[in-house]
Amino acid sequence: MTAPAPLTVRFDRVSHRIGRRTVLDGIDLTLTERRIGIIGLNGSGKSTLARMVNALVVPTAGRVLVDGLDTARQAAAVRRKVAFVFTDPDAQIVMPTPAEDVAFSLRHQGASPRAAREQALSALAGFGIDHLADSPAHLLSGGEKQLLALASVLVTSPELVVCDEPTTLLDVRNARRIVRLLTEMAPSLVLVTHHLDQLDALERVVVVHEGRVVADDSPAAARRAYLELAEERP
Repeated sequence: MTAPAPLTVRFDRVSHRIGRRTVLDGIDLTLTERRIGIIGLNGSGKSTLARMVNALVVPTAGRVLVDGLDTARQAAAVRRKVAFVFTDPDAQIVMPTPAEDVAFSLRHQGASPRAAREQALSALAGFGIDHLADSPAHLLSGGEKQLLALASVLVTSPELVVCDEPTTLLDVRNARRIVRLLTEMAPSLVLVTHHLDQLDALERVVVVHEGRVVADDSPAAARRAYLELAEERP
């Protein structure tokens, strides 16, 4: 069966200010590929850009359109299509056990308790953590928590998954595992990362610097642009 076309995300003259600080400045960008990366130095605005894709942040000027939906006016509809994975999985684990946490996502979509439990166990098995289904979620390791966060997100069948540095708190082995699972299982992916080795699994990479897009290219070319910026910073 042919996979559906990826969502189109369009930034139309988007700016964002927090007080007197300009975080994003006049972003014009159209994202259509299935595997997109966003990189930039600390404070560049890349996380703000990513959070706009599912309306966690809305522009102070301009607009963001996801599949034609305006994130400022149609946030609920956007979030039914776009899921978000945070850097710290504790920010999105809301239930006492992994099985309950994944089931909570399904119950929110209208699944019965029994069906939600069965689907939750199946989802956890897909990530290799079904043996932890009824363990206290707060006692899981960092890698296990991030796997749980992914399971809770992907079980709802989003059309696009946006991840804001999901491997920052993980060791190398778990970081590689998370990226592999994301690239294999997410229907479409926007990945914010500082780990340049993760870019090779992507089709297109956007480089953000001081609130503006300064490069938008292949992973190799974007990596070179990022490293040049890093060398310029005093």
